[in-house]
Parts: sequence; structure tokens; C-alpha cells
Amino acid sequence: MADTAFLLTLLNTAPVIDGVRTDRLDEAWPELPDAGRRALRTARDLLQDVVRGRRPATALAPLLDGVRSVPSVTADGVVWAIDADGARALVVEAVLAWDELRRAAPGRLRPCANDECELFLLDRSKSNSARWCSMATCGNKLKARRHYERARRTAE
Repeated sequence: MADTAFLLTLLNTAPVIDGVRTDRLDEAWPELPDAGRRALRTARDLLQDVVRGRRPATALAPLLDGVRSVPSVTADGVVWAIDADGARALVVEAVLAWDELRRAAPGRLRPCANDECELFLLDRSKSNSARWCSMATCGNKLKARRHYERARRTAE
């Protein structure tokens, strides 16, 4: 199974802090060389756009150009490995994780419903009804805001 935790970490390396979109990718992967972080940043931005529906899935195709899957036979059968290393391997891993989630759990990976938030969530609820990246932050803010608006309208 693809690494969904890695995918969510990558997607969520551009949070909004005090109203400003902040890039935290360098903090998440400080060991990568600059070129590797640029490749991962490009992949993150494309994946975010695809998950948000701003771009079609075909926008991810350049991230996989020239990637090969190499078979090897083990005692347990055939194992396929991606022929890539460093940041390139991370980019491919992210795209494969996205594709596996899209197939296995359609609609479960999505952006937070808070328009002021840039984070993503993987809805693991039985009803597939999670809306916020965090109930403690985004969910609470939006519920409090709606309550305030209702109270203000009632008072008028």
C-alpha cells in the first residue's frame, strides 16, 4: 500500500499561518538538496491543484516521465520497484500514493472545507462526512462564526 501519511505530509507543507500561505517543505525534508526540494515542491503544487479540482489528473504526467518499474523475483513472488532515487523517488511515491487513494477511497482525500485553510485531510470516517483538517482549529472556527452570525441576525 502506498504511503498515505507521506502524501498528506507533502500536501500539508503549505499551511496558511496568520493569513499568509507559508511554505514548510524545507522543514519537512531538510536533507534534500535544493534541486530535490524544487522537484518535490513542483509535485506538491500539482497534486494540490489536482486534489482541489483545479487541474486534471493528466497534469501529473510530466512527474512520471521516464519512470520505470523494474521487476525482481523473490521467494514470495514478483516484486516491482520504481527505478528512481532521491527526490525523484519521493515525487513518484507521492503520485502513486495519490493514485492508490483515488482508486481505493474515492473522494476521501480532499481539501479542508475552511476557505481560509490550505490543508488537506483524509476522511477515515464511516460516513465520509469529515469536512475540516482539524475540528479543534478549522471546524471550531467555522462553527463559532456561524453561531455568531445566527445570534447577530436574531438580535436584529
